[in-house]
Amino acid sequence: MLQIEVNSVYKSFKDVQAVQGISLAIPSGEFVALLGPNGAGKTTLVEMMEGLRKPDSGEIRIQGKSWQKHENELRKIIGLSLQETRFQEKLTVRETLRLFASFFGLGEKRVDEVIAWTGLESKHQSMTGTLSGGQRQRLALAVALLNHPQILFLDEPTTGLDPHSRLDLWKILKSLKDSGETTLILTTHYMEEAESLCDHIIIVDEGKILREGRLEELLNENARNLDELFIQLTGKTLNENPEKSQ
Repeated sequence: MLQIEVNSVYKSFKDVQAVQGISLAIPSGEFVALLGPNGAGKTTLVEMMEGLRKPDSGEIRIQGKSWQKHENELRKIIGLSLQETRFQEKLTVRETLRLFASFFGLGEKRVDEVIAWTGLESKHQSMTGTLSGGQRQRLALAVALLNHPQILFLDEPTTGLDPHSRLDLWKILKSLKDSGETTLILTTHYMEEAESLCDHIIIVDEGKILREGRLEELLNENARNLDELFIQLTGKTLNENPEKSQ
């Protein structure tokens, strides 16, 4: 079953053509990495899939449904974590999760489950304003997982984190992958992250898909790893100013 279908989608901002006729199909349970240099259009593409922006033309369907006609239904089956998720600093971790859980009619049991899954037990009574960067990202992931999402969107979830915090987040996502119940769309500036977590790689630049497929299908004698393939296709490195990505 296809979870996401994108058909000939275009999106422009004034004179900038952010997305130019992209089409893709993502099946159920697949972990997909969306890679591209700064300004490639990947965040704009993801925001349209999330229903946060409308395409200028083309069609996006989530489980065969459109955002225009089925927004309330679709909001119940997706989870998302944006590049810069902000929380009320005077609420504790548990209070924050209770607040978001209430939006879905979920109770304390689910709050306890996501606290345990994301390793926040020792911080559940801490104010969010006191959390480290890695802990805040784990909280953002916990919020995104509250409603048992069938589709999870993560926009550069580990940018700016230290290696230990990044590995902690990877472990959580790998356990989610092992469950086989969630489809993940991940944008990242870390090749190792894409290689470690994702089944399918999509490389985007200047609003177009340059190459997509499983990692082993994409590599060849001229591109022995994802870094070399990316440079070969775009002439750029992925890690250039990741904090300024579009």
